[in-house]
Amino acid sequence: VQLVESGGGLVQAGGALGLSCTASGSTFSINDMAWYRRAPGKHRELVASISSGGGSTNYVDSVKGRFTISRDNAKNTMYLQMNSLKPEDTAVYYCNLDPEPMWAWGQGTQVTVSS
Repeated sequence: VQLVESGGGLVQAGGALGLSCTASGSTFSINDMAWYRRAPGKHRELVASISSGGGSTNYVDSVKGRFTISRDNAKNTMYLQMNSLKPEDTAVYYCNLDPEPMWAWGQGTQVTVSS
């Protein structure tokens, strides 16, 4: 499976961005998925996860109420809508399986939030 993330960019604090993750192959729809991020000098962390059918979602406390994860299995695509962005959200964002990110990592998409 090949993962391709897109949608990152530079935004001012308080702004919004929408990320997309597209997966090749036919197994996307049967897997729970997640967005991860790696900030400079920090370990990669799980940001948000979504069940295979999209009916269950979870978020790390720091993004609750600001980020929304969703997916469209017909398009093999997962999304992350990020609102009210903060400088501490600056990171490279990746998508992968949840709970174990066993697929090869994509290149990620850089999100930079300026204060």
